[in-house]
Amino acid sequence: MLINSDQIEQLETRYRANLINSLGGFKSLVLIGTKSAAGTDNLAIFNSLFHLGANPALCGFIVRPDVSPRHTMQNILDTKYFTVNHVNEGIYENAHQTSARYPAGVSEFDAVKLTREYLEGFPAPFVEETHLKFGCEFQQKIDIEINGTSMIIAKIVWIDCPEEALMTDGFIDLEIAGTMAGSGLDSYYKAEEVGRLTYAKPDKWPSKIL
Repeated sequence: MLINSDQIEQLETRYRANLINSLGGFKSLVLIGTKSAAGTDNLAIFNSLFHLGANPALCGFIVRPDVSPRHTMQNILDTKYFTVNHVNEGIYENAHQTSARYPAGVSEFDAVKLTREYLEGFPAPFVEETHLKFGCEFQQKIDIEINGTSMIIAKIVWIDCPEEALMTDGFIDLEIAGTMAGSGLDSYYKAEEVGRLTYAKPDKWPSKIL
């Protein structure tokens, strides 16, 4: 089935959102935890987290247009810290529910029955039920004019990883960690590794890393 540009623009809004979101393939699936300037903690699911660099250790994510209150972004701008918590099978329904538009004074931790966790004095709340999580310090906000979204860039300053998922070369086995992936706006998948391959070189075909 072929769909051209004019047809895409004429699609029903929700249908188009599902279609275009699915084209990006499997995406990271995380819960971002923040605390407001007034002290209310917040939790929201995101599928736009991306790696930006290892030295310094940077990551980023996209916030949708500001057509309704964006508590996560405002909290980050106010307090400068947030947590990233990988979604696992045991909590994916709770995680999905955080996308509901709760009022600013309501903590999603309480609303979706997940446990807030403050670790080693880090100022933003983690999710106790997640296995792989890390803390971030805000660095930069970039507004993207073409569609009204914003990119949040942060430095990774704190990591909590299951010991059994951390390989000797620093690689984190997300299957062992129980991390799930997402597709579109509402579909959830379990990870299954096919294989790790050696660094690609022009004169040598890659082999599997055992």
